[in-house]
Amino acid sequence: MMFSTLKKSTTLIALAIGTIAVGTAQANSYSTDYYLRLKLQHYNVNPVTPPATQPAAMVELGRNLFFEKEISGRRNMSCSTCHSPVLGSADAQSQSRGQGAIGLGPSRRKNGDEFFQFLPRNTLSLWNRGVAGWDTMFWDGRLGGTAATGFFSPAGADTPQNFSNALAAFSIIPVTPDEEMRGFPDQPDVFGQPNEMAALTNDDFAQIWPLVTARVVNNDGYNDLLSAAFPGIRDEDIDITHLAEALGAFMTDEFTALNSPFDRYLAGDNNALSEDAKKGALLFYGRANCASCHSGGLQTDFDFHNIAAPQVGTGRGEAAPLDLGRGAITNNPQDNFKFRTPSLRNIELEAPYFHNGAFAKLEDAVRHHLDPKASLASYDDSQVEPEHVGTFQDDLTTIFSLWSTVSPRLEITGEPLNDDEVDNLMAFLSALTDPSSLNMLDAVPDKLPSGLTLAD
Repeated sequence: MMFSTLKKSTTLIALAIGTIAVGTAQANSYSTDYYLRLKLQHYNVNPVTPPATQPAAMVELGRNLFFEKEISGRRNMSCSTCHSPVLGSADAQSQSRGQGAIGLGPSRRKNGDEFFQFLPRNTLSLWNRGVAGWDTMFWDGRLGGTAATGFFSPAGADTPQNFSNALAAFSIIPVTPDEEMRGFPDQPDVFGQPNEMAALTNDDFAQIWPLVTARVVNNDGYNDLLSAAFPGIRDEDIDITHLAEALGAFMTDEFTALNSPFDRYLAGDNNALSEDAKKGALLFYGRANCASCHSGGLQTDFDFHNIAAPQVGTGRGEAAPLDLGRGAITNNPQDNFKFRTPSLRNIELEAPYFHNGAFAKLEDAVRHHLDPKASLASYDDSQVEPEHVGTFQDDLTTIFSLWSTVSPRLEITGEPLNDDEVDNLMAFLSALTDPSSLNMLDAVPDKLPSGLTLAD
């Protein structure tokens, strides 16, 4: 036992200090590495195991479906409208604009006099969603499961069960809401023709999915792609889960991002992180207490917490203009204002931040975590979408409600962080960015099998 412990310590020290020490500055660096690796060991932060390689034919079908507007009711939106590969796999809006809007990213705006309403939340990114353990989706966790335990979703008993993972299951939901991809009643498609899905309701999942599937199966442009992805399966036997599996394969293949400087550091390269990033990591896994929620190799505990996020924007459901988050799913008041802990991988690419895009800058979102009371007291809603300016719910009732279930994990240990320490923390967060995620234009197909345009 003593020999095993000594051997483990010797290995840790070898990683931390290397084999040669030259000069005071280098010795200090070795000391930083030593303590940082002790922290990472304490918090069980290990290299992330990447997903299995996805079948090429499934990925190619999924790639085309991801950008395909044919699967939206009005043939005017695709998955990539809200999850753009060139916008951090999101859309750079505090709350997304769906039906009744045109354009992409932050330039997307209401289209003339068309009926329009905001989607109630900020678009979550897709980074690493195919990694094992990522078994729930959405800010409030209303969809999830595994092949072994079964799947749950807003569709309730109509939720298909033959998915391989939660990412595939997730992909069948955005096509159903009228404000998202399906379209509102009496709105024609881009050819001026009736939308056969428009008369249904947001709860008619079992009726909507076959219509979406038919759009693909009956389009000659998809014949070869479907045959290659699902050899031996007849067109009449293809359903929404087949399309979902292809979309899941593409998103896993395209949005897995596990080659950041931090990943290289976890693999043993002491030179992968700058000194500032290492100091920031020591704060992250130390006094700043970030790792209490942003734990593990992906910096998320996959749980839900109330971080006293400013209630700004449209709100959601019956509680609008508030958004109760997890509480609206569980109907437990103790879960009010709780939202999913997002992974921090590629976090600097995902502005704006929080469930409603309350903060335009990452540093402001970080400072909110460090002192949420001061952040709420000084919050300025001019940083959200122009239509939402003036919607910040700063009345005492709302503020007290936020604080009634606020997470105790937000408290830092010891003295507040000074500006230099916040800068170091930001350097560490920057080291969570995979450089390959910075330019993903090669993810976009040259044209769509349906013949519809890629441009909006």
